Amino acid sequence: MNLFLIGFMGSGKTAAAKYLHSHHGLTVCETDQEIVCREGKQIAEIFDEYGEEYFRRAETRLLEEISKQDGLVVSCGGCMAMRRENVSLMKGCGRIIYLKAEPQTVFNRLSGSPNVRPLLRGHMNTEYIAGLMEKRRPFYEAASDRVVSVDGKTIMEVGEEIFATIV
Repeated sequence: MNLFLIGFMGSGKTAAAKYLHSHHGLTVCETDQEIVCREGKQIAEIFDEYGEEYFRRAETRLLEEISKQDGLVVSCGGCMAMRRENVSLMKGCGRIIYLKAEPQTVFNRLSGSPNVRPLLRGHMNTEYIAGLMEKRRPFYEAASDRVVSVDGKTIMEVGEEIFATIV
């Protein structure tokens, strides 16, 4: 069984996956990082050169490979759960945990980042983030087997709450 962490960018998927690796020995797959490695380009460059759809197809191809493996904690890109095909692949080989954050939490985490995601370029404010999160929320909720709220929690608290779902 694999464990898939979904949620909006800045919700803590990467940090939680790293915690689960360092404290519980789980093998991590960071989907965005893996695609960047395979493509030899940053996500923004992939979007600029090939478009968003190209990137989304790369996510699905990676999930097809992951679905043949076992025992991974997968930190998914923010739109991974937006495609029905991706959700089916994830459900077929694991559990899906939605890391839920408030727009202000996401803004606080991302505003100091030098690598602003393509979808937030020119829109780094809580109102825009809230609107985008609201569009995605039904997809995250429908896909998830469990919701973990991250607001006001340490990474240890979030990681242990996630780990409790698989033991």
